[in-house]
Amino acid sequence: FIFFRYFSVVSSSEECRNYMKVLLSQHGGLFVCGTNAFNPLCANYTRDTLEMVGEPISGMARCPYDPKHANVALFAEGSLFTGTVTDFLAIDAVIYRSLGESPALRTIKHDSKWFRGEDDDHLFLMQILLKILINTGLISLCDWCDQVMVSRVARVCKGDLGGSQRVLEKQWTSFLKARLNCSIPGDSHFYFNLLQSTSPIIRMHGRDIILGVFSTPPNSIPGSAVCAFDMQQLARVFEGRFKEQKSPESIWTPVPDELVPKPRPGGCAGQGSRFSSSTAFPDEVLNFIKTHPLMDEAVPLLGHQPWIVKTMVRYQLNTMVVDTEAGPHRNRTVVFLGSTRGTVLKFLIMPARDSPYSNTNIFLEELEDYNAHDVTVVRNSCVGMFYL
Repeated sequence: FIFFRYFSVVSSSEECRNYMKVLLSQHGGLFVCGTNAFNPLCANYTRDTLEMVGEPISGMARCPYDPKHANVALFAEGSLFTGTVTDFLAIDAVIYRSLGESPALRTIKHDSKWFRGEDDDHLFLMQILLKILINTGLISLCDWCDQVMVSRVARVCKGDLGGSQRVLEKQWTSFLKARLNCSIPGDSHFYFNLLQSTSPIIRMHGRDIILGVFSTPPNSIPGSAVCAFDMQQLARVFEGRFKEQKSPESIWTPVPDELVPKPRPGGCAGQGSRFSSSTAFPDEVLNFIKTHPLMDEAVPLLGHQPWIVKTMVRYQLNTMVVDTEAGPHRNRTVVFLGSTRGTVLKFLIMPARDSPYSNTNIFLEELEDYNAHDVTVVRNSCVGMFYL
């Protein structure tokens, strides 16, 4: 590999250091990517001695250039799935698969119907499908409405090999996305639109669910909520109607079922399908999914209301850890929520008596993780440092 260093005018020399943006466990070692002074690189390291194994590889489409840009990454069945930007100016947002035996695939370049990467967030693995949780950026709900930012969940098939040479070659043929509804019900719903963090898939009440921390936008009243989503309900949304916008000036409307080609666009090829490979899908199917990745219905929150709500406080919640085996009998669920002021809020989740799908929460305590004023940054090199 030949790597070229990009030069630009930045606001601070801090941005030109090497910030670790990807840290994953892989084959008993560590896979690490850093910004490397706006020239991202990735490498494998031993877990015990942290020695580099082999040569570094390009971090393009695997790691952002700018340390301020969000990114996501995970390994699934030997392949690396990433959500980031591929260019120095952060214009080309991408969901990318690489490094495995399957061919490299990406989302369509510069197509806002597929993906906008201003605030991409967590990824998680669901059975045979990869779900990618992203904040999709600014979208127009109608031609006269203000633009709002919402969070969506996207789905791709791990066995996707891309389309034919005519349509979606080396691009996803299974990319679908749907809005996540985290809101307080009422005459006018109050929405928490910005996804900050997610839990792994956990088993509660006999269901596979995932929890998400959501917040209000910066120009709204400060607020955060924890919402739960049922994986079966989520899967049903992806089997529902598609949504389309016939022109930039028109509103989004559901696509009539009779206009959806067969086999159903967005499905997985292989076992149980008429087609052994996604490269064999008819052009009509590929062209439809190319222009119709958005589902009509939103994914409903479990229990019809958030499990935890914090509003009118001077901080927002931004990360989460869930312990489903807490307590002396290992039968309690405790949620730890990190805040923007450096504290950790601890909640006990209790099943509601009147509904197996609703919960009540008990606030246990607030822990001070660290005092930012007491932290001293020590640097012993100007080159090749990872800052944690």
